[in-house]
Amino acid sequence: PQWNFGYSRYAFLSRGRIACVYSRKGLDYLAVVDTVSAKVNTLEVPYTTFGSIRSDGIDTLFFAAASPSKAPEVGVLELGSCRIRALRRSLSTGIDSGYFAEPEPIEFPTSNGLTAFALFYPPKNKDFAAPGGELPPLLVISHGGPTSATTAALRLSVQYWTTRGFAVVDVNYGGSSGYGRAYRERLKGQWGIVDVEDCINAARYLERRGDVDGKRMAIRGGSAGGYTTLCALVFHTVFAAGASYYGVADLAALAQDTHKFESRYEEGLVGPYPEAAELYRQRSPVHFSDQLSCPVILLQGLEDKIVPPSQAEIMIAALRAKRLPFAYVAFPTEGHGFREGANIQRSIEAELYFYSRIFGFTPAEEFAPVEIENL
Repeated sequence: PQWNFGYSRYAFLSRGRIACVYSRKGLDYLAVVDTVSAKVNTLEVPYTTFGSIRSDGIDTLFFAAASPSKAPEVGVLELGSCRIRALRRSLSTGIDSGYFAEPEPIEFPTSNGLTAFALFYPPKNKDFAAPGGELPPLLVISHGGPTSATTAALRLSVQYWTTRGFAVVDVNYGGSSGYGRAYRERLKGQWGIVDVEDCINAARYLERRGDVDGKRMAIRGGSAGGYTTLCALVFHTVFAAGASYYGVADLAALAQDTHKFESRYEEGLVGPYPEAAELYRQRSPVHFSDQLSCPVILLQGLEDKIVPPSQAEIMIAALRAKRLPFAYVAFPTEGHGFREGANIQRSIEAELYFYSRIFGFTPAEEFAPVEIENL
């Protein structure tokens, strides 16, 4: 949602014109609206995701934008000449575009006869091809927020998986921004239900379409996305594995001890607390951890004040009691969200190693293994 300070998706120009960004099916478009004629002119620009835009009030736009093959950059657009200049790039990858998977915006049927949206990335690596007749494993990403949205900007964290033979679907489940008010409001009072069902239905849709191996589907997410992941693994049996990064397992604990900026956020997503305490309990995976039925890797910062390690430890106890394969990777110096480069690298390599053991393949590169209990 547009709740960040200084964020703007429109800017005033001269002669009664307004530059604006609009979203459609997970992609952003830059346009100029003529307020006199009411005509909308969508501009041809090499970007699919926009952050803020500004103007000089006349004919020049300044913006932050990205595309599936271009990392976020700050640029300037002269509307008179349609000339674009990049002022500052956030990342110069030097990576051949032959390694980048382009996202396909997909629409798929979901619960209650509704439609949901996602970005599907097929596996891609110009140096390798899959064995004949073999479908790729699928990694479902549940974004955080939960009322934010995933975008089609270049994310090396997605390309990491697609270059290693995974298909990835990044789900903009009901409640995500960018698809209109009615879509965003689907999550009102339904967090842990709508988001989970949409992630499941995205995976099933791709399996039916013949894009992925239905027996090797996993789900991953961090924070609120980790909550969706844990709900999918506890309350459903669709996925063969999952990865929770500092995932919320206890909604009541979150409601009682969250940070000021998101205070009362859960009241619109679940219900007022403590009046709806029983609903919070019913939606909290931590109270139903005995229903886990597949391998899980949990990654947790020990300095996390928002989702304390105790929540992960309860899930671990349940996995250990049921003798399900699991891994627990704890980072003593990390809080809510990993910041240190070495820890970020370690976490994603640990996750890949975990999947390699669960799904039965050998990673192309060598790295330190992670201990998997009960395997």
